[in-house]
Amino acid sequence: MTAAGPILTVHRSTHQIGGNCIELAFDGHRLLLDAGEPLDTDESSPSERLIPSTLDTAGDIDALIISHPHQDHWGLVTQLPPHWPVWRGQGAGILMDMTARVRRQRIPGPLHTFRSGVPFTVGPFTITPYLTDHSAFDAHMLLVDCGGKRLLYSGDFRRTGRKRVLVDRMMAKPPKNVDVLLIEGTTLGREGTVRTEEELQSELETLFKTTEGRVFVSWSAQNIDRTVSLYKACKGARRAFVLDVYTLDVLERLSALGYRLPRLGLPGVRPVVTSGMIRLYGDPARMDCPSFVERCATTNGALGAAGLEKLRKSVVMLRPSLLRDFLAKGIVFDKHDAWVFSMWKGYLDKPDYQEVRKVFEAAGATVHEEKYHTSGHASGADLEEFARRMSPRYLVPVHGEAWDQHLGRFGNVLRLNDGEAFEIV
Repeated sequence: MTAAGPILTVHRSTHQIGGNCIELAFDGHRLLLDAGEPLDTDESSPSERLIPSTLDTAGDIDALIISHPHQDHWGLVTQLPPHWPVWRGQGAGILMDMTARVRRQRIPGPLHTFRSGVPFTVGPFTITPYLTDHSAFDAHMLLVDCGGKRLLYSGDFRRTGRKRVLVDRMMAKPPKNVDVLLIEGTTLGREGTVRTEEELQSELETLFKTTEGRVFVSWSAQNIDRTVSLYKACKGARRAFVLDVYTLDVLERLSALGYRLPRLGLPGVRPVVTSGMIRLYGDPARMDCPSFVERCATTNGALGAAGLEKLRKSVVMLRPSLLRDFLAKGIVFDKHDAWVFSMWKGYLDKPDYQEVRKVFEAAGATVHEEKYHTSGHASGADLEEFARRMSPRYLVPVHGEAWDQHLGRFGNVLRLNDGEAFEIV
Protein backbone atom coordinates (compact mmCIF):
# COMPACT_ATOMS: atom_id res chain seq x y z
CA MET A 1 0.00 0.00 0.00
CA THR A 2 1.44 3.37 -1.03
CA ALA A 3 1.63 6.06 1.62
CA ALA A 4 -0.61 9.07 1.06
CA GLY A 5 1.99 11.51 2.30
CA PRO A 6 5.72 11.72 2.97
CA ILE A 7 7.00 9.52 5.77
CA LEU A 8 9.30 11.10 8.34
CA THR A 9 11.74 8.97 10.34
CA VAL A 10 14.20 10.47 12.79
CA HIS A 11 16.76 7.68 12.93
CA ARG A 12 18.70 9.39 15.72
CA SER A 13 18.54 12.58 17.85
CA THR A 14 15.00 12.52 19.30
CA HIS A 15 16.42 12.10 22.83
CA GLN A 16 20.03 13.19 22.54
CA ILE A 17 22.18 16.09 21.45
CA GLY A 18 24.04 15.36 18.25
CA GLY A 19 24.17 12.41 15.91
CA ASN A 20 21.33 13.83 13.81
CA CYS A 21 20.06 11.53 11.08
CA ILE A 22 16.63 12.31 9.61
CA GLU A 23 14.90 10.67 6.65
CA LEU A 24 11.97 11.76 4.50
CA ALA A 25 10.56 9.10 2.16
CA PHE A 26 7.94 9.47 -0.58
CA ASP A 27 6.83 7.45 -3.59
CA GLY A 28 9.88 5.17 -3.46
CA HIS A 29 12.33 8.06 -3.02
CA ARG A 30 14.42 8.92 0.04
CA LEU A 31 16.02 12.12 1.32
CA LEU A 32 18.40 12.35 4.29
CA LEU A 33 18.85 15.48 6.36
CA ASP A 34 22.23 15.23 8.11
CA ALA A 35 24.16 12.10 9.02
CA GLY A 36 26.02 12.90 12.22
CA GLU A 37 28.26 11.06 14.61
CA PRO A 38 27.15 10.88 18.26
CA LEU A 39 29.04 13.34 20.45
CA ASP A 40 30.75 10.53 22.38
CA THR A 41 32.34 9.11 19.22
CA ASP A 42 36.08 8.52 19.27
CA GLU A 43 38.54 6.78 16.97
CA SER A 44 37.87 3.41 18.65
CA SER A 45 34.10 3.58 18.06
CA PRO A 46 33.03 0.81 15.65
CA SER A 47 31.25 2.11 12.56
CA GLU A 48 28.41 -0.38 12.98
CA ARG A 49 27.49 1.33 16.26
CA LEU A 50 27.60 4.79 14.69
CA ILE A 51 25.12 4.07 11.89
CA PRO A 52 21.54 3.98 13.25
CA SER A 53 20.11 0.46 13.06
CA THR A 54 16.92 1.70 11.37
CA LEU A 55 18.76 3.44 8.52
CA ASP A 56 18.69 1.31 5.37
CA THR A 57 22.13 1.62 3.78
CA ALA A 58 21.46 -1.08 1.19
CA GLY A 59 19.06 1.07 -0.82
CA ASP A 60 19.65 4.25 -2.76
CA ILE A 61 18.84 7.81 -1.73
CA ASP A 62 18.17 10.89 -3.82
CA ALA A 63 20.40 13.09 -1.65
CA LEU A 64 22.01 13.58 1.72
CA ILE A 65 21.70 17.25 2.68
CA ILE A 66 24.17 18.53 5.29
CA SER A 67 22.87 21.46 7.35
CA HIS A 68 26.27 22.56 8.67
CA PRO A 69 29.87 21.37 9.11
CA HIS A 70 29.80 20.11 12.72
CA GLN A 71 30.62 16.41 12.89
CA ASP A 72 27.54 15.58 14.94
CA HIS A 73 25.66 16.52 11.75
CA TRP A 74 27.90 15.13 8.99
CA GLY A 75 30.50 12.80 10.53
CA LEU A 76 28.85 9.59 9.27
CA VAL A 77 29.30 10.58 5.62
CA THR A 78 32.56 8.64 5.33
CA GLN A 79 30.83 5.50 6.69
CA LEU A 80 27.87 5.58 4.29
CA PRO A 81 27.65 4.18 0.73
CA PRO A 82 30.11 6.15 -1.42
CA HIS A 83 27.63 6.57 -4.28
CA TRP A 84 25.11 8.49 -2.17
CA PRO A 85 24.97 12.12 -3.41
CA VAL A 86 25.98 14.69 -0.78
CA TRP A 87 24.83 18.33 -0.84
CA ARG A 88 26.29 21.11 1.36
CA GLY A 89 27.07 24.80 1.29
CA GLN A 90 30.32 25.97 -0.31
CA GLY A 91 31.97 27.05 2.94
CA ALA A 92 30.72 23.94 4.72
CA GLY A 93 32.23 21.78 1.98
CA ILE A 94 35.64 23.36 2.54
CA LEU A 95 35.52 22.79 6.29
CA MET A 96 34.21 19.23 5.97
CA ASP A 97 37.03 18.38 3.58
CA MET A 98 39.65 19.86 5.92
CA THR A 99 38.29 17.93 8.91
CA ALA A 100 38.20 14.69 6.92
CA ARG A 101 41.81 15.19 5.81
CA VAL A 102 43.00 15.74 9.38
CA ARG A 103 41.37 12.39 10.18
CA ARG A 104 43.03 10.70 7.18
CA GLN A 105 39.68 10.40 5.41
CA ARG A 106 38.12 11.62 2.20
CA ILE A 107 34.47 12.50 1.64
CA PRO A 108 33.14 10.03 -0.95
CA GLY A 109 30.23 10.18 -3.33
CA PRO A 110 29.01 12.73 -5.84
CA LEU A 111 29.40 16.13 -4.17
CA HIS A 112 27.05 19.03 -4.87
CA THR A 113 26.87 22.60 -3.59
CA PHE A 114 23.73 24.53 -2.69
CA ARG A 115 23.26 28.27 -2.17
CA SER A 116 21.22 29.99 0.49
CA GLY A 117 17.77 30.98 -0.70
CA VAL A 118 18.07 29.05 -3.99
CA PRO A 119 15.70 26.05 -4.21
CA PHE A 120 16.93 22.83 -5.82
CA THR A 121 15.11 19.61 -6.62
CA VAL A 122 16.14 15.97 -6.20
CA GLY A 123 13.51 13.36 -7.01
CA PRO A 124 10.16 14.54 -5.60
CA PHE A 125 11.86 16.79 -3.01
CA THR A 126 12.44 20.53 -3.40
CA ILE A 127 14.88 21.87 -0.82
CA THR A 128 15.42 25.53 0.00
CA PRO A 129 18.42 26.23 2.28
CA TYR A 130 18.42 29.34 4.48
CA LEU A 131 21.71 30.60 5.88
CA THR A 132 21.36 30.97 9.65
CA ASP A 133 23.22 32.01 12.80
CA HIS A 134 25.25 29.29 14.51
CA SER A 135 28.74 28.72 15.87
CA ALA A 136 29.40 26.57 12.78
CA PHE A 137 30.28 28.54 9.69
CA ASP A 138 27.87 28.24 6.73
CA ALA A 139 25.01 26.73 8.76
CA HIS A 140 21.57 26.42 7.15
CA MET A 141 17.97 25.73 7.99
CA LEU A 142 16.36 23.45 5.40
CA LEU A 143 12.85 23.80 4.00
CA VAL A 144 11.62 20.68 2.16
CA ASP A 145 8.53 20.55 -0.06
CA CYS A 146 7.29 17.10 -1.06
CA GLY A 147 3.95 15.53 -1.93
CA GLY A 148 2.08 18.71 -1.14
CA LYS A 149 3.58 18.84 2.38
CA ARG A 150 6.19 21.16 3.85
CA LEU A 151 8.86 20.35 6.44
CA LEU A 152 11.22 22.88 8.04
CA TYR A 153 14.37 21.57 9.71
CA SER A 154 15.95 24.17 11.99
CA GLY A 155 19.34 22.45 12.13
CA ASP A 156 21.35 24.18 14.88
CA PHE A 157 20.80 27.91 15.28
CA ARG A 158 21.01 30.83 17.71
CA ARG A 159 20.19 34.55 17.92
CA THR A 160 23.37 35.75 19.63
CA GLY A 161 26.01 35.44 16.91
CA ARG A 162 27.15 37.77 14.15
CA LYS A 163 24.44 36.55 11.74
CA ARG A 164 21.47 36.69 14.11
CA VAL A 165 19.68 39.08 11.75
CA LEU A 166 19.13 36.08 9.46
CA VAL A 167 17.05 34.32 12.13
CA ASP A 168 15.21 37.55 12.91
CA ARG A 169 14.30 37.92 9.23
CA MET A 170 12.92 34.39 9.03
CA MET A 171 10.89 34.96 12.18
CA ALA A 172 9.54 38.23 10.78
CA LYS A 173 8.58 36.54 7.50
CA PRO A 174 8.30 32.78 8.15
CA PRO A 175 7.62 30.16 5.48
CA LYS A 176 3.91 29.63 4.99
CA ASN A 177 1.98 26.44 5.74
CA VAL A 178 4.69 24.51 7.58
CA ASP A 179 3.35 21.02 8.28
CA VAL A 180 6.30 19.79 10.37
CA LEU A 181 8.94 21.78 12.22
CA LEU A 182 11.95 19.72 13.30
CA ILE A 183 13.54 21.95 15.92
CA GLU A 184 16.65 21.59 18.05
CA GLY A 185 16.47 21.92 21.84
CA THR A 186 20.10 21.88 22.95
CA THR A 187 19.82 24.55 25.66
CA LEU A 188 16.56 23.40 27.26
CA GLY A 189 17.28 22.87 30.94
CA ARG A 190 20.29 25.21 30.84
CA GLU A 191 18.47 28.49 31.35
CA GLY A 192 20.59 31.54 32.11
CA THR A 193 21.98 34.67 30.56
CA VAL A 194 23.12 34.15 26.98
CA ARG A 195 25.69 36.65 25.77
CA THR A 196 26.14 37.86 22.25
CA GLU A 197 29.47 37.45 20.47
CA GLU A 198 29.92 41.23 20.69
CA GLU A 199 29.46 41.15 24.47
CA LEU A 200 31.94 38.29 24.71
CA GLN A 201 34.38 40.27 22.57
CA SER A 202 34.19 43.18 25.01
CA GLU A 203 34.82 40.89 27.98
CA LEU A 204 37.78 39.28 26.23
CA GLU A 205 39.27 42.69 25.46
CA THR A 206 39.08 43.57 29.16
CA LEU A 207 40.79 40.30 30.06
CA PHE A 208 43.55 40.91 27.51
CA LYS A 209 44.15 44.42 28.88
CA THR A 210 44.31 43.29 32.50
CA THR A 211 46.41 40.12 32.10
CA GLU A 212 50.10 40.78 32.64
CA GLY A 213 51.43 37.83 30.66
CA ARG A 214 50.32 35.83 27.65
CA VAL A 215 46.75 34.62 27.15
CA PHE A 216 46.44 31.15 25.65
CA VAL A 217 42.97 30.44 24.26
CA SER A 218 41.43 27.11 23.29
CA TRP A 219 38.63 27.41 20.74
CA SER A 220 37.61 25.69 17.53
CA ALA A 221 39.50 26.95 14.49
CA GLN A 222 36.26 26.48 12.54
CA ASN A 223 34.24 28.72 14.89
CA ILE A 224 34.72 31.81 12.76
CA ASP A 225 32.53 34.05 14.94
CA ARG A 226 34.81 33.29 17.90
CA THR A 227 37.95 33.90 15.85
CA VAL A 228 36.58 37.31 14.83
CA SER A 229 35.71 38.13 18.45
CA LEU A 230 39.24 37.26 19.57
CA TYR A 231 40.83 39.19 16.71
CA LYS A 232 38.84 42.33 17.45
CA ALA A 233 39.55 42.00 21.17
CA CYS A 234 43.27 41.71 20.38
CA LYS A 235 43.13 44.88 18.30
CA GLY A 236 41.40 46.73 21.12
CA ALA A 237 43.94 45.49 23.66
CA ARG A 238 46.90 45.98 21.31
CA ARG A 239 48.00 42.39 21.52
CA ALA A 240 49.43 40.14 18.83
CA PHE A 241 47.04 37.43 17.64
CA VAL A 242 49.15 34.29 17.26
CA LEU A 243 47.58 31.60 15.08
CA ASP A 244 48.80 28.16 14.09
CA VAL A 245 49.04 26.94 10.49
CA TYR A 246 45.73 25.03 10.52
CA THR A 247 43.70 27.98 11.83
CA LEU A 248 45.32 30.26 9.27
CA ASP A 249 44.52 27.74 6.54
CA VAL A 250 40.84 27.69 7.55
CA LEU A 251 40.71 31.49 7.38
CA GLU A 252 42.63 31.60 4.09
CA ARG A 253 40.29 29.17 2.33
CA LEU A 254 37.11 30.88 3.54
CA SER A 255 38.50 34.33 2.73
CA ALA A 256 38.97 33.13 -0.84
CA LEU A 257 35.16 32.90 -1.07
CA GLY A 258 34.95 36.65 -0.50
CA TYR A 259 34.56 36.81 3.27
CA ARG A 260 36.45 39.52 5.17
CA LEU A 261 38.15 37.55 7.91
CA PRO A 262 41.34 37.75 9.98
CA ARG A 263 44.00 36.04 7.90
CA LEU A 264 47.64 35.62 7.04
CA GLY A 265 49.39 38.92 6.38
CA LEU A 266 46.97 41.25 8.19
CA PRO A 267 48.44 43.58 10.84
CA GLY A 268 48.48 41.97 14.26
CA VAL A 269 48.12 38.41 12.95
CA ARG A 270 51.29 36.41 13.60
CA PRO A 271 51.78 32.86 12.36
CA VAL A 272 53.42 30.32 14.64
CA VAL A 273 54.88 27.32 12.83
CA THR A 274 55.34 24.19 14.93
CA SER A 275 56.75 20.74 14.25
CA GLY A 276 53.29 19.18 14.52
CA MET A 277 51.91 21.45 11.82
CA ILE A 278 54.90 20.76 9.57
CA ARG A 279 54.15 17.02 9.84
CA LEU A 280 50.40 17.50 9.30
CA TYR A 281 50.82 19.60 6.15
CA GLY A 282 53.67 17.51 4.80
CA ASP A 283 51.71 14.25 5.07
CA PRO A 284 50.28 13.19 1.65
CA ALA A 285 47.57 11.21 3.46
CA ARG A 286 46.43 14.28 5.39
CA MET A 287 46.69 17.99 4.47
CA ASP A 288 49.42 17.46 1.83
CA CYS A 289 50.24 21.16 1.44
CA PRO A 290 53.80 21.94 2.59
CA SER A 291 53.76 25.09 0.46
CA PHE A 292 51.25 26.69 2.84
CA VAL A 293 53.57 26.03 5.78
CA GLU A 294 56.31 27.76 3.81
CA ARG A 295 54.03 30.75 3.19
CA CYS A 296 53.28 31.01 6.90
CA ALA A 297 56.93 30.69 7.84
CA THR A 298 58.00 33.45 5.45
CA THR A 299 55.19 35.90 6.25
CA ASN A 300 56.20 39.03 8.13
CA GLY A 301 55.93 38.44 11.88
CA ALA A 302 56.14 34.65 11.68
CA LEU A 303 57.75 32.81 14.57
CA GLY A 304 58.55 29.33 15.76
CA ALA A 305 57.20 27.91 19.00
CA ALA A 306 60.29 29.06 20.91
CA GLY A 307 59.50 32.66 19.95
CA LEU A 308 56.46 32.63 22.23
CA GLU A 309 58.76 32.80 25.24
CA LYS A 310 59.46 36.49 24.64
CA LEU A 311 56.15 37.51 23.03
CA ARG A 312 54.42 38.47 26.28
CA LYS A 313 51.70 40.75 24.88
CA SER A 314 50.05 38.06 22.83
CA VAL A 315 46.92 35.94 22.54
CA VAL A 316 47.82 32.44 21.34
CA MET A 317 45.67 29.67 19.87
CA LEU A 318 46.09 26.56 22.01
CA ARG A 319 45.06 22.98 21.30
CA PRO A 320 46.47 19.98 23.20
CA SER A 321 48.70 19.11 20.23
CA LEU A 322 50.02 22.68 20.11
CA LEU A 323 50.72 22.59 23.83
CA ARG A 324 52.90 19.54 23.29
CA ASP A 325 54.79 21.38 20.55
CA PHE A 326 55.24 24.45 22.79
CA LEU A 327 56.52 22.40 25.73
CA ALA A 328 58.93 20.54 23.46
CA LYS A 329 60.49 23.89 22.53
CA GLY A 330 60.96 24.89 26.14
CA ILE A 331 58.04 27.27 26.62
CA VAL A 332 57.56 27.95 30.33
CA PHE A 333 54.22 29.13 31.68
CA ASP A 334 54.02 31.24 34.84
CA LYS A 335 51.64 33.01 37.19
CA HIS A 336 51.33 35.99 34.87
CA ASP A 337 49.87 33.88 32.05
CA ALA A 338 46.25 32.81 31.58
CA TRP A 339 44.46 29.95 29.85
CA VAL A 340 40.97 30.49 28.46
CA PHE A 341 38.81 27.54 27.44
CA SER A 342 36.26 28.91 24.95
CA MET A 343 34.32 25.83 23.83
CA TRP A 344 31.47 23.60 24.97
CA LYS A 345 32.30 22.51 28.51
CA GLY A 346 31.80 18.83 27.66
CA TYR A 347 35.17 18.80 25.89
CA LEU A 348 36.86 19.61 29.21
CA ASP A 349 36.24 16.03 30.29
CA LYS A 350 38.48 14.69 27.54
CA PRO A 351 41.92 13.53 28.75
CA ASP A 352 43.78 15.94 26.44
CA TYR A 353 42.13 19.01 27.96
CA GLN A 354 42.49 17.61 31.47
CA GLU A 355 46.22 17.57 30.78
CA VAL A 356 46.15 21.18 29.52
CA ARG A 357 44.45 22.26 32.74
CA LYS A 358 47.06 20.48 34.85
CA VAL A 359 49.94 22.19 33.03
CA PHE A 360 48.54 25.70 33.61
CA GLU A 361 47.49 25.03 37.17
CA ALA A 362 50.94 23.65 37.99
CA ALA A 363 52.46 26.86 36.62
CA GLY A 364 50.22 29.03 38.81
CA ALA A 365 48.59 30.57 35.74
CA THR A 366 45.01 31.82 35.83
CA VAL A 367 42.55 29.29 34.40
CA HIS A 368 39.21 30.39 32.89
CA GLU A 369 37.21 27.29 32.01
CA GLU A 370 33.66 28.53 31.33
CA LYS A 371 33.62 32.30 31.75
CA TYR A 372 34.62 33.32 28.22
CA HIS A 373 32.25 31.34 26.03
CA THR A 374 28.75 31.71 24.65
CA SER A 375 26.55 28.98 23.26
CA GLY A 376 26.14 28.18 19.60
CA HIS A 377 22.49 27.36 20.25
CA ALA A 378 19.27 29.29 20.79
CA SER A 379 18.06 29.97 24.33
CA GLY A 380 14.86 28.35 25.54
CA ALA A 381 13.00 31.63 25.13
CA ASP A 382 14.25 32.02 21.56
CA LEU A 383 13.25 28.43 20.75
CA GLU A 384 9.74 29.14 22.03
CA GLU A 385 9.41 32.31 19.99
CA PHE A 386 10.81 30.71 16.86
CA ALA A 387 8.37 27.79 17.13
CA ARG A 388 5.45 30.16 17.68
CA ARG A 389 6.38 32.25 14.63
CA MET A 390 6.73 29.16 12.40
CA SER A 391 3.29 27.94 13.57
CA PRO A 392 3.65 24.32 12.37
CA ARG A 393 0.90 21.70 12.38
CA TYR A 394 3.36 19.41 14.15
CA LEU A 395 6.49 20.29 16.13
CA VAL A 396 8.97 17.39 16.29
CA PRO A 397 11.70 17.80 18.95
CA VAL A 398 15.26 16.76 18.06
CA HIS A 399 18.83 17.43 19.24
CA GLY A 400 18.02 17.81 22.93
CA GLU A 401 18.27 15.88 26.19
CA ALA A 402 15.65 17.75 28.24
CA TRP A 403 12.72 17.98 25.83
CA ASP A 404 10.40 15.85 27.97
CA GLN A 405 10.69 18.31 30.86
CA HIS A 406 9.85 21.30 28.62
CA LEU A 407 7.20 20.10 26.18
CA GLY A 408 4.58 22.29 27.86
CA ARG A 409 6.37 25.38 26.57
CA PHE A 410 5.55 24.45 22.98
CA GLY A 411 2.41 23.78 20.99
CA ASN A 412 1.41 20.95 18.64
CA VAL A 413 4.23 18.70 19.83
CA LEU A 414 4.62 15.32 18.18
CA ARG A 415 7.04 13.34 20.35
CA LEU A 416 8.74 10.69 18.24
CA ASN A 417 11.30 8.09 19.24
CA ASP A 418 14.39 7.21 17.23
CA GLY A 419 13.42 5.02 14.28
CA GLU A 420 9.69 5.70 14.60
CA ALA A 421 7.99 6.44 11.25
CA PHE A 422 5.36 9.19 10.94
CA GLU A 423 3.27 9.75 7.83
CA ILE A 424 2.60 13.43 7.15
CA VAL A 425 -0.99 13.62 5.90
